[in-house]
Amino acid sequence: MKLVLNSFLLLLLQEFSTAVKDDVRSSCRTAPNDLVFILDGSFSVGPENFEIVKNWIVNISSSFEIGTTFTQVGVIQYSDDPLLEIPLDKYRSNEDLMKAMEAILYRGGNTRTGKAITFGVNYVFATSTRAANAVTKVAVVLTDGKSQDDVKDSAEEARKKKIILFAIGVGQEIEDAELQAIANKPSSTYVFHVEDYSGITKIRETIKQKLCEETVCPTRIPVAARDEKGFDILVGLDIRKKASKIEGSYHGKKAYRVASQNDLTEKTSDIFPDGLPPSYVFVTTLRFKRPVTKEKWDLWRILALDGTIQTAVTLNGEDYTVIFHTTHKTNDTQSVTFMSPLIKALFDENWHLLRVLVTERDATLYLDDKLIETRQLEPVLGIFISGRTQIGKYFGKEATVPFEVQKLRIYCDPEQNQRETACEIPAVVSITLHRSFIVTLTSCKHNPYLLYYFPIKVH
Repeated sequence: MKLVLNSFLLLLLQEFSTAVKDDVRSSCRTAPNDLVFILDGSFSVGPENFEIVKNWIVNISSSFEIGTTFTQVGVIQYSDDPLLEIPLDKYRSNEDLMKAMEAILYRGGNTRTGKAITFGVNYVFATSTRAANAVTKVAVVLTDGKSQDDVKDSAEEARKKKIILFAIGVGQEIEDAELQAIANKPSSTYVFHVEDYSGITKIRETIKQKLCEETVCPTRIPVAARDEKGFDILVGLDIRKKASKIEGSYHGKKAYRVASQNDLTEKTSDIFPDGLPPSYVFVTTLRFKRPVTKEKWDLWRILALDGTIQTAVTLNGEDYTVIFHTTHKTNDTQSVTFMSPLIKALFDENWHLLRVLVTERDATLYLDDKLIETRQLEPVLGIFISGRTQIGKYFGKEATVPFEVQKLRIYCDPEQNQRETACEIPAVVSITLHRSFIVTLTSCKHNPYLLYYFPIKVH
């Protein structure tokens, strides 16, 4: 009996070890993409500024794992003619790539940006060993002067080849119209303009985030007049087939009632195949009633193969708090608890909009457009994606929590936090006739029942 028990325990241990070993950690750092920097090396740049540019691309590239299955980086320097400084397939390690970048020599000459973009399309991206695969292709064009050739046709040709173009203009000589002709749409995402070369260091983290969004967040969510990169978790979990459709926060708005017999679970690799970006906004519109208002449960969670929490938002009705969990560089998981008295309103059985703005430094909780609290985070790692993603589960259990949900999304652009409003919840919005009346009305114009539901106060 003892031998059988020992053999059984050994088998369990082997299975556990295998499960952990076979899990895959994914993030922007490990996502596969072909990234090409197209750098202005004309006379107007100068050797000192060109050194700043070299340090800039070294810093950005260090955010990615360099290798045949991860990120491959190429560099073009252009003036009268483009020069391929670093081919996409040449370097297989971060150390070798950084040394090659630091060794690039400044050339000087005129500014022919269009010619450089065409060169990148035909002789860099097209020759990548991964060109036929579905890797993300991104070009970052940096220039400090008006091009002496046409950029529009070159940029359009690049887009036809599914190359994503960022345009960064430096100084006063560059024209915004030219940057917009180079870059993808919308310009607010793909165009940047700084006053001088020292200014590119100020947008370094923003560029890292944007590059990450391109590789990790390929899908788009229709939001008002624009599409946002992100993940519609309800769609990913196929909620239409698993829960009952109900009327949401206002007449005609669709929502879903999740019952205890519904299991909203899917493979994480099917929903977040390349992990999560370093910064994002978690947004949900939900309602839950007694006795759930007194329970502790995970509204959303990502679990590794061994059950370790990778990311989660926990609602605790025992003490009216919200807990955010994420990864930790040394301790697997870290958690921060939002404890403001204002959170109690979330548990009043009415519809509410809950947002968590996550950055590399902190997490901030918003409830019905009100900033509630910010908590600091320790450095994080990418998430393990071989496990499961779930919504509506009691904390530490597999049992489903009955609740109602209208929206549950992750927006990859942290700026969406400023655009997201509680307009879909009439009970928490009141239009006031003052100087911001038109702004308030415009932000809620997608709600056709706005004027029917919202009281108007005249002062």
